[in-house]
Amino acid sequence: MHNKRGYHHGSLKQALIDAALEILAEGGPSALTLTEAARRAGVSPAAPYRHFSGRDALMSELARRGFETFGARIETAWDEGRPDAKSAMRAMCAAYLKFARDEPGLYAAMFGQAQTLADPGAGGAADHALEILWRAVVAWLQQAGAPAQGARYAALQIWSLAHGVAMLTISGHFDPVKSADPALVLESAAQGVMESAAARAKAAPA
Repeated sequence: MHNKRGYHHGSLKQALIDAALEILAEGGPSALTLTEAARRAGVSPAAPYRHFSGRDALMSELARRGFETFGARIETAWDEGRPDAKSAMRAMCAAYLKFARDEPGLYAAMFGQAQTLADPGAGGAADHALEILWRAVVAWLQQAGAPAQGARYAALQIWSLAHGVAMLTISGHFDPVKSADPALVLESAAQGVMESAAARAKAAPA
């Protein structure tokens, strides 16, 4: 049973966002409706339309915020490749999993439905986050003495691996006590992707 939360004048939008994140963390994208967000925020069912044209607009706003926060965190973890690209990539992988665990509502909004990324704000923030990962892959390849050929494909592979490990972890299917540490699994898989990418790039015709 959830108590209605009041909101101060001027903070209706944030109250709705907070309520939506709570709903997403509990039940995923399918559980989110404007009516339920309004109920938890303690406002009328019509109130959300002052800020959002519909549910998709709310999801897009959440996804934009999520990707912006996520991008900032993995960029901080990358730290321009210090002390070396391999160590920095390991830090990025750990930051990815930590974000998914710490921000389940935002994470659900980011990856809950593909049409969310049709919004320029959300789509642009997602592209920027991928660009950070792509730059990290390029730096890793350069330090390995390989050309950047195939870097974007390798970045997408690592993102796919990270998302899979994150989803298994936050859904409770990947128990670090009963099985391997998710961070170590992702680190090992990402390293395998990078070593394969470097080998392919070195073997490719000039």
